Amino acid sequence: MKKLALLSLFAMLFAMTATFAFASCPVESGVTCAFYGGDLDLNDPNQNGLANENDAIVGGNPYGAATYQNFNWGGGTVGGLATNNLSGLNPTTAYWEIRSGVSEGNGGTLIASGTGATSNQATGRSDFGFNEFTNFVSTNVTLGAGNYWMAVVPNDPSNANRSFNSNTDGLNSVGSQNLGQQFWNSPNFFGVNFTNANNEGVFNSFSDAAYSSVPEPSSLIMLGSGLVGVAGVIRRRLSR
Repeated sequence: MKKLALLSLFAMLFAMTATFAFASCPVESGVTCAFYGGDLDLNDPNQNGLANENDAIVGGNPYGAATYQNFNWGGGTVGGLATNNLSGLNPTTAYWEIRSGVSEGNGGTLIASGTGATSNQATGRSDFGFNEFTNFVSTNVTLGAGNYWMAVVPNDPSNANRSFNSNTDGLNSVGSQNLGQQFWNSPNFFGVNFTNANNEGVFNSFSDAAYSSVPEPSSLIMLGSGLVGVAGVIRRRLSR
């Protein structure tokens, strides 16, 4: 019984370290998932997508249409952002923004924005005649603890196809958000100015992610040493 208890303890500790190092977001090397709205749930009758694109059909400067995902941030550097889109585009760049204070008809305060290199990574999911792809962009934005909005818009201006940010009911989500506080902006093409996404259907959350920097190796070593120490104490107690 003591050996079984000890094996169970080590299994639990391994699961803890695995969870610490690898969250269940779209995987991206060099960054750690801090927030993820969740996967497109193909079993959800409300599954959908909302235009999130800059292409030959829905184009503009800096985008034709953008979705804004709400997320709670614990403080620190945002090392990257990502979006999952049902898409026929093949972007090599994506435009991104981080905002605060967004509300109906009000874009709030633009904290940071930019255009970065991206690659199309297939998620293996598809719907509405489109395959789903992840677009990740690197960022380096330090935020205090609080509530923010992110947008990542695939950029493929010569492509006469479409891109739709995947809706999610929170399947496999990470972190927290204010559900139902997602927004959509397309003043030139669709004639909407930061309208609540739920005005266009059921869009409580989008399949978008925010990443922080990977913990320093020394931090991981300290974590591992601490867990080994705890295991040692429990092992001595079990042997008595």
